[in-house]
Amino acid sequence: MKRIKIKDITEKLLGESITICGWIRTVREQKSFTFLEVNDGSTLHNFQAILESTTPSYAELLAKLSTGASVAVTGTLVTSVGSKQPLEVKVSEIKIFGTCPAEEYPLQKKRHSFEFLRTIAHLRPRTNTQGAVMRVRNALGFATHLFFQERGFLYVNTPIITTSDCEGGGQQFLVTTLDIDKPARTQEGKVDYSKDFFSKPAYLTVSGQLNGETYACAFSDIYTFGPTFRAENSHTTRHLSEFWMIEPEMAFTDLLGNMDCAEEYLKFVVRYVLKNCPEDMEFFDQFIEKGLIERLQNVVNNSFARITYTEAIDILQKSKKAFEFPCDWGSDLQSEHERYLAEEHFKKPVILTNYPEQIKAFYMRANEDGKTVAAMDILVPKIGEIIGGSQREDRLDVLEKKIRAMNLRPEDYWWYLELRKYGTIPHAGFGCGFERLVLFATGMENIRDVIPFPRFPGNAEF
Repeated sequence: MKRIKIKDITEKLLGESITICGWIRTVREQKSFTFLEVNDGSTLHNFQAILESTTPSYAELLAKLSTGASVAVTGTLVTSVGSKQPLEVKVSEIKIFGTCPAEEYPLQKKRHSFEFLRTIAHLRPRTNTQGAVMRVRNALGFATHLFFQERGFLYVNTPIITTSDCEGGGQQFLVTTLDIDKPARTQEGKVDYSKDFFSKPAYLTVSGQLNGETYACAFSDIYTFGPTFRAENSHTTRHLSEFWMIEPEMAFTDLLGNMDCAEEYLKFVVRYVLKNCPEDMEFFDQFIEKGLIERLQNVVNNSFARITYTEAIDILQKSKKAFEFPCDWGSDLQSEHERYLAEEHFKKPVILTNYPEQIKAFYMRANEDGKTVAAMDILVPKIGEIIGGSQREDRLDVLEKKIRAMNLRPEDYWWYLELRKYGTIPHAGFGCGFERLVLFATGMENIRDVIPFPRFPGNAEF
């Protein structure tokens, strides 16, 4: 069977016999014919097929055709008489792959809540919203590879299982083959990880950055794009336990070059989606967030604001805004602070630099003032922080002191330290949470609705 995807049907095929395969969205029976709306996932809109009552076994076919049934429709492509679609197919043959009991099918004509759809994650891809989300997600992923490949970056696959903690903050998922009911123990009564599969505690990674730096110190410019995991008991609309990260690392680059790359990246992928997913983006603009396209065009067409953390604190304190959390120098910015800066004060993306050392990770390069590090975050309207990065600490003695100061063990990072011993270089990089990027581009409200199978506390069924 040679089929054509609905998105590829054009007027050039008028008068020809075509076959489309997909799932029936609606069945509208008339006196002498029946309208079928079929969708194959390649595009937002359905394609209309007209099944005439003179078709052989018409009544028998009609009894099996219902919303959710999967079919192959063969017929002649004709100009539509109706005004809702320019083309339709006049059916000559229908093959039913799978029937669908209409009275039991969870996806009815009524609009379902996103919360309900999460309970049927295996079927929600068939909805208009989830279909549009996944096509935009796909475009953003492709644009990500395109951006870095066009600039000579090497794509590196970093480990999912690790024995080090990139952030130094714990909350990792333990990976073990020990008997959890009766694990091997030392004489002191502690779990004896020397008997475990990797002979030491191992975890699901929270970031590919440290491994990425290893390859940047040989190939200059690299990027990773893969799953990461956080064992935080968080139930916010911005957090997942399993999510994807885009993490470039650039050799011979400082904080300024890092900022430039991150801004160019965001503009590139947003521009790509606006150009290549117009139908889906119009859908989001109409039904999810009014003004979405204008908001994204503002990102593409304007330079990002660039200020220091200290300047940001000053702006927040002078705003007279009643924030829920205080914003004193030395405290981490909350989502409400980030969104105020991007949405209300600057009304466009903002790059914040030079954060206090005590609120940032050990690998960030210490500034000469002795108080701040060469860190940078990009804040965007609606989301807040979407990218976080820094110039990396490339001085061996300084890095060793920072590791100890954060109560980490230098021996656990011996290989990371040796990168500073054997031909150290200035280098920088950033991480972009892919699901937050999809949220930003689609206007969706909950991060659980922009990943195929969301993982969060208490949920790992599908």
